[in-house]
Amino acid sequence: MNLNEAIAARHSVRSFKDKAIDAQAAAELQELIKECNRLSGFNIQLCLNEPKAFDSTMAHYGKFRNCKNYIALIGPKKDEEKCGYYGEKLVLKAQQLGLNSCWVALSYSKSSVPCKIPKGQKLHSVIALGYGETQGAPHKSKSMEELCRADGEMPLWFRNGMTAAMLAPTAVNQQKFLLTLENDTVHAKALRGFYSKIDLGIIKYHFEIGAGDADFKWA
Repeated sequence: MNLNEAIAARHSVRSFKDKAIDAQAAAELQELIKECNRLSGFNIQLCLNEPKAFDSTMAHYGKFRNCKNYIALIGPKKDEEKCGYYGEKLVLKAQQLGLNSCWVALSYSKSSVPCKIPKGQKLHSVIALGYGETQGAPHKSKSMEELCRADGEMPLWFRNGMTAAMLAPTAVNQQKFLLTLENDTVHAKALRGFYSKIDLGIIKYHFEIGAGDADFKWA
């Protein structure tokens, strides 16, 4: 499964089988986490066989079941976009490894996450992981015209990037973003909404995958 296939196949899953994550899959995730931390300055941590964070009223309200594995996205307090960008790298890697996932901002107990948080950093979000009871379902999307603007005719690479961006998970499926193309520069804007800056990082990673080898730059 390549990354474009992982984007198409991946949907949010909240109910998991009571099954430990395969050791090889966990090792590959740990290796990518190490690389993401090196590149981002984050302190992302993988929590395995740890049920306490999702054994709470909030988690039950969020309809999570058998969630004992998750990725804790810990990093500098104002780096929400990086949180989304590097977190989604891990989400798509998990999909390639046969795992299911769900971005979680509120429906878990932060105080129960057994991670050390360095001074000046915070726990932005977690990504629930495991073998899903189902593969999830596609989310509804706004039209491409609502989510982007292009200066002149829209090139194929930009359209392909937008197609991938439209499949990106966003908080409560709000899709509060706008991508604008001016010559070879793409402007990415987070609109007002819950966790929209984290969402923008996810969207930018998806867009880069969809755009492929296109020679463009972010504003």
